[in-house]
Amino acid sequence: MAKHTTTIPFKGTKEQEAQLNEVIAQWKGKEGATMPVLQAAQNIYGYLPIEVQTMVAEGLGRSLEEIYGVSTFYSMFNLEPRGEHVIRVCLGTACYVKGAQKVLDELARVLDVEPGHTTPDGKFTLEPTRCLGCCGLAPVIMIDDDVHGRLAPNLVRDIIAQY
Repeated sequence: MAKHTTTIPFKGTKEQEAQLNEVIAQWKGKEGATMPVLQAAQNIYGYLPIEVQTMVAEGLGRSLEEIYGVSTFYSMFNLEPRGEHVIRVCLGTACYVKGAQKVLDELARVLDVEPGHTTPDGKFTLEPTRCLGCCGLAPVIMIDDDVHGRLAPNLVRDIIAQY
């Protein structure tokens, strides 16, 4: 399987940059500015590529290392674009015991993407997660808001084809 990291080029617009600069101007020099500015930046761009992190660092007068550290520490931040469809694979105890790892492996194989990443065409993000709260349907995946339960690896291709 090929390893995919961010292969989708950054496509920020001047309008997005202007929005981000407004937010930075509102927070510049204030205590605790990093989190709200990064949250706003992610809302504007959909993710926090290095280009956006650099703008935030320069705008707030912080080091890129500090901004990168915060961006990678908190799971709410995404460093690569999210796919049109987000596939969450439950690896909680009930799902794991019933074969969720094999389902995740098959999804990664079918989509040709590593877990935690987005396909190069921007269609799918494959995201391992802990409990989705559907233990009675184990193993379970969610694609966007749709729950698919009682899965086996041989069902993956047909489910993906629906999206």
